[in-house]
Amino acid sequence: MFDDGAHPLNSLGFAKAPKDTRVVVAMSGGVDSSVVAAMLAEEGYDVVGVTLQLYDHGAALAKKGACCAGRDIHDARRVAEEMGFPHYVLDYENIFQDAVIDEFADSYLAGATPVPCIRCNERVKFKDLLNTAKDLDADCMATGHYIQRVMGDTGPELHSAADANRDQSYFLFSTTPEQLSYLRFPLGHLPSKDATRALAAKYGLSVADKPDSQDICFVPNGNYAQVIEKLRPGAAEPGEIVDHNGNVLGKHKGVIHYTIGQRRGLGIGGLADPLYVVKLDVDNRQVVVGPKDMLATRKIPVREINWLGDEPFTSRDEWVLDVKVRSTRPPREAIVRPISETEAEVELIVAEEGVSPGQACVFYDPESPRIYGGGWIWKGN
Repeated sequence: MFDDGAHPLNSLGFAKAPKDTRVVVAMSGGVDSSVVAAMLAEEGYDVVGVTLQLYDHGAALAKKGACCAGRDIHDARRVAEEMGFPHYVLDYENIFQDAVIDEFADSYLAGATPVPCIRCNERVKFKDLLNTAKDLDADCMATGHYIQRVMGDTGPELHSAADANRDQSYFLFSTTPEQLSYLRFPLGHLPSKDATRALAAKYGLSVADKPDSQDICFVPNGNYAQVIEKLRPGAAEPGEIVDHNGNVLGKHKGVIHYTIGQRRGLGIGGLADPLYVVKLDVDNRQVVVGPKDMLATRKIPVREINWLGDEPFTSRDEWVLDVKVRSTRPPREAIVRPISETEAEVELIVAEEGVSPGQACVFYDPESPRIYGGGWIWKGN
């Protein structure tokens, strides 16, 4: 089938035999990346598995529901042994601390609600690890993300996963065109997670029934405040809970224990109407609460924009797109008005509640599964 003439494209898009195509697979130890590695190994590719050690395993060894912990490194290595390809563990603890964890802590202390998984993809996996893959003379790097890479008229495009319930486009909006040309996402077309687990069973992988990770990998049990206190001693200073007119309604044990839109756990019951956290005033150590309608936002300042359109972002005064302002919410109609190549004002057609600085605002094509990038929500000037 393969000869010295023109080779047909293999499944990764290269005009050569799979055995002559080296692919580095980013292996977290979970079922998704394990299936990617096994699938490519079975197809005959020159697979190299790489797992990142991202943080101190001392507290993580016995913890379930996190990626890249000691157990996960063991699981990734075992899959590599089962499928017969080399596997390496790279110590990225210092890089991860500098590029992800420190900003997470500082952002949270500034009253934002950060999304460290996006920064990890942007600054660690798709930067340092991708460069390592190139150092290993790999033709491409594959991951277990549920997203699709589709070749368009001007190059590779980012598209939502076939399974909307598993789609990870919100966490991958900052992938640049250069990174996209090197990356591959072999699971993006699958109809469901059940299909992935069926493949794991087919390959006889020991991780076939392993539960999905739920929490941020370095935040045990989703307790953000506990981690922040450990990273920034003294961060949980008490203060006042006030209404939007400045009236004191109660006391709190630290701004870091609250998020925009929170209703429960405020400890100020007995009021006629429910109150929600509408603002975190870090400088004055105040948690500001108000009625639900104070959470509604239509205009959102966005910066650090990564644009994935065919035309320059600033080539139009406005773009009519759908935007997603939290990973758990569906895209909403919006008008995106560029201020510069990396800044914009996003106007929602219908107001959205609980828009929070530190979250991403991701741009979607209203007519197709294509993602046009996105940026970071901030407080504005």
